[in-house]
Amino acid sequence: MTGLDYVPSLLARAEERARAERLDIALVEGDAEALPFIDGQFDAAISTFGVMFAPDHRKAAKELARVVRPGGKIGLASWTPDGFIGQLFALVGRTLPPPAGLKSPVFWGTVGHCTELFGDSVFSMQAHEREYTFRYLSAQHFIDVFRRYYGPTHKLYGALSEDKAATFTAELTQLIQKFNRAEDGTMVVPSKYLELVITRAG
Repeated sequence: MTGLDYVPSLLARAEERARAERLDIALVEGDAEALPFIDGQFDAAISTFGVMFAPDHRKAAKELARVVRPGGKIGLASWTPDGFIGQLFALVGRTLPPPAGLKSPVFWGTVGHCTELFGDSVFSMQAHEREYTFRYLSAQHFIDVFRRYYGPTHKLYGALSEDKAATFTAELTQLIQKFNRAEDGTMVVPSKYLELVITRAG
């Protein structure tokens, strides 16, 4: 098994965890839009809320298909536009619009977009909508963690003035309240994602 990321610190942490679990994993620094592997090198490629953040969707999909052998599998988990994280991305985009021409990562959470991206490389495609539940001590606890550690919100807060950051926090709190199932002051928020399993065409 081989793991890839373009952030060296994340690879270092993954190596620590792999050693602790006694897992035999090769870790490689690289870009999803230019994978450092030969054609058909792998039986399967898996991305869990990862490749969806590549700026060039089409190039990233082409690379995934390229490195998987004919008949192999590509497994993807991507947040859907209408789920909690999808709505969080929409709020981020309204607060600080992305560069012109950059497509939202949540497009990967739609079957139509992925069908278009992978095109003739697909022999078959199985799609299922799933849910992941975020559990935090409170809405504020979630915001504090995501402000510090989650890329999209971390970068957003770093770019906002104090007043605009306060406005975004208030809007995010409202969004959490909209999805929150907990009634005891904690946060229990389900977020929909698309599970996609593609069989590579020959």
